[in-house]
Amino acid sequence: MSEKINKKFLFYILIFISVALISAYVIQYKFNFIPCKLCLYERVPYFLAIFLIIQILLFRSYEKVALFLIFSIFLLSTILGFYHFGIEQGFFEEPLTCKAGNLGETLSKDELLEQLKRNTVSCKEVSFKIIGFSLAAINTIFSIFLSVIFLKLFINYGKNR
Repeated sequence: MSEKINKKFLFYILIFISVALISAYVIQYKFNFIPCKLCLYERVPYFLAIFLIIQILLFRSYEKVALFLIFSIFLLSTILGFYHFGIEQGFFEEPLTCKAGNLGETLSKDELLEQLKRNTVSCKEVSFKIIGFSLAAINTIFSIFLSVIFLKLFINYGKNR
């Protein structure tokens, strides 16, 4: 009886996703590149995927559902990454959340002025590149790659090998 999911392959994907996430933190803290808000949002799918992949590796229940969720997460990550890349390239207008601090708080006039004086990182400015690609572009490529892999794993789930 063969396993429904190749656990070794899934473990390698878990390592790849973890390295991508760790790399973002190394770039931020070791090389002192402050991420914009969209960069921070783009990390969330990686955390969710890590959690779901560990769930698949440790428990045998809901594997197919978890695969579909991971596919959906990376599909949304692709959209978010492309949106961020589009802002960098001028295809889309930069949203107000990229330009200002926490807009959910009620701020006084003085607090608002102080927040505007702070050095907030614009989502359209590319501060770090790897082989000529911004991190948003790399995230978009990774997310497409991972969404295709998880869609294929979902479709082939339970089929004989």
